[in-house]
Amino acid sequence: MKLLEVQQLATGWQRPAHRPVSFAVKRGEILALAGSNGAGKSTLLSVLAGCGAQVFSGHLQRAPAIRVGFQSQYLPPVEGVPLSGVELLALTGASPDGLPPWLAASLDRRLDKLSGGQRQFLVFWSILQADADLLLLDEPGNHLDKAGLAILPSALRARAGQNVGIILVSHDTMLTEDCCDQLVNVEPCDD
Repeated sequence: MKLLEVQQLATGWQRPAHRPVSFAVKRGEILALAGSNGAGKSTLLSVLAGCGAQVFSGHLQRAPAIRVGFQSQYLPPVEGVPLSGVELLALTGASPDGLPPWLAASLDRRLDKLSGGQRQFLVFWSILQADADLLLLDEPGNHLDKAGLAILPSALRARAGQNVGIILVSHDTMLTEDCCDQLVNVEPCDD
């Protein structure tokens, strides 16, 4: 069953950011959006999430009653917020089971005391476990060290194996080659 299908879709803010793209993602599939910086990948992803930009042409169809989880590449500021990793996971309904030991040992610490990479992985983990049919992940590997990057492909594959569709934006060709079923190139509009 197709969770989401786009046909000749062009999105942007004041004008189209990218050339029209067409693709579909089904349950259990991982699709990567690839392209140069500024090509419109994040803009496209925000339209798919229903939280930004606009559609200039084409068609977007979501399965009825689809539940979408969305991870932006921008982490919200947490300075001075007395929230721990345990509390974040509890708020999002994510389990700490399966977290890598280097992060599981830090869950009692406040988020503003974690490194950027630790926070990024924790947010990724909470979105990855969201009660969703389709996950939209914008640069989930940002700010991660080698240990974090090494876990991404297996974590994504495991979640897709639970009948969840995943669309991710990534410049990491090793990640997309290791775990993605489809690769869609997003090309910027000519100026």
